[in-house]
Amino acid sequence: MTDFSNKLKQLREGKGWSKTNVAKHLGVRLSTYANWEYGISEPDIETINQIATLYDVSNGYLMGNNNNGKEENETKSVDLEKDPVVLSYGGRPVSEEDMDVIKAILERHKNDRGVHYE
Repeated sequence: MTDFSNKLKQLREGKGWSKTNVAKHLGVRLSTYANWEYGISEPDIETINQIATLYDVSNGYLMGNNNNGKEENETKSVDLEKDPVVLSYGGRPVSEEDMDVIKAILERHKNDRGVHYE
């Protein structure tokens, strides 16, 4: 196993998620995801970004560049309308239906209050 595959497995198990669940959220086949955890292959950089977002860690952590999973002063920006993202709350992924509700609330807030997101 590689450092990347070990971290991937630890992060998934730490959330109590199955390989099937994570593969589904990343939009890949179970066998593809399993090969990453077994160290047989590694994902492309775009997918590494998705994985980092899913587990709320830095890309550097996944790739072995630091130990704590967070980079100081790291800011993440995701456009919920354009970027595929998996949010979690209480250790569980937010469902697609709940994401639709969250997006509707943000849109209403933006329209009602004249808030401009940058």
